[in-house]
Amino acid sequence: MEPQNVTNPVMEFVLLGFNHSLKIQQFLFTVFFIVYLMTWLGNITILITVITDFHLNTPMYFFLANLAFTDITKSSVSTPILLSGLVSQHKTVPFKECILHMFFLHFVGGAQVFLLAVMAADRYVAIHKPLQYLTIMNCEVCLGLVAGSWAGGLIHSATQIALLLPLPYCGPNTLDNFHCNVPQVLKVVCIDTYLTELLMVSNGGLILTVILVFLLLSYTAILVKIRRQVAEGKHKALSTCVAQIMAISITFIPGIFIYARPFKTFELDKVASIFFTGFVSVLNPLVYTLRNTEMKKAIRRLVSRVL
Repeated sequence: MEPQNVTNPVMEFVLLGFNHSLKIQQFLFTVFFIVYLMTWLGNITILITVITDFHLNTPMYFFLANLAFTDITKSSVSTPILLSGLVSQHKTVPFKECILHMFFLHFVGGAQVFLLAVMAADRYVAIHKPLQYLTIMNCEVCLGLVAGSWAGGLIHSATQIALLLPLPYCGPNTLDNFHCNVPQVLKVVCIDTYLTELLMVSNGGLILTVILVFLLLSYTAILVKIRRQVAEGKHKALSTCVAQIMAISITFIPGIFIYARPFKTFELDKVASIFFTGFVSVLNPLVYTLRNTEMKKAIRRLVSRVL
């Protein structure tokens, strides 16, 4: 569906990116390129380790491998655009390409958010129903939960795009960010977007906030349960719980800052966008591998087999 006819319809967007000197942009390019490589290296390592090591044939690591896949995908949607914008002063993006970018960004990002909720539910069952855990979280259930996460991301993203496409865009066609994002794109619309912004906040920011509250309540119940366990089991469960709390914090806080408020321009918008789309994807594997003894042992076994 094409945008409505206006006097000067927007056919492309200009991404302003970072307005810094050439040396600073070269430095930022180097930093983000290294982060992108680390994202691939860390998450590919998790994927290969989980797939090849039979010791990790459990629901928790199955979900962790899927989280690694979403990290790779989400980073690959936005980071190349960021790097390209740092090479050139301004980057021009066709209208349809901008819409596609936002679709995939929200598709993968939404799937990742729902997957984190699934991982919290998995830990809740493991702590509260240890004897029935493998029966409850069987193969069919795990596959269904992952499929449901991707379906939730698809519905969320399709709703966002369905709200954006019918709007008339007449400029100015500059987006003060390094990639196409809903808050900046709505600034180009010719009509009042109060109702659309309200629906967007409900569809994005409200979902993030509700799921974050659900996760915090789930982990609170898990921590209360952990207090009653024996020392060895308590340490292992606490380590896993702390890792997942760190993961959801670095994922949800920047997302809520961007999408759970009126779409006005703030100085920290670019920083939050970079953190939400780039740095979260490299921090997730670091959090899980550094806080998880079994994963570190499995990676050592993988490295020893390779060498």
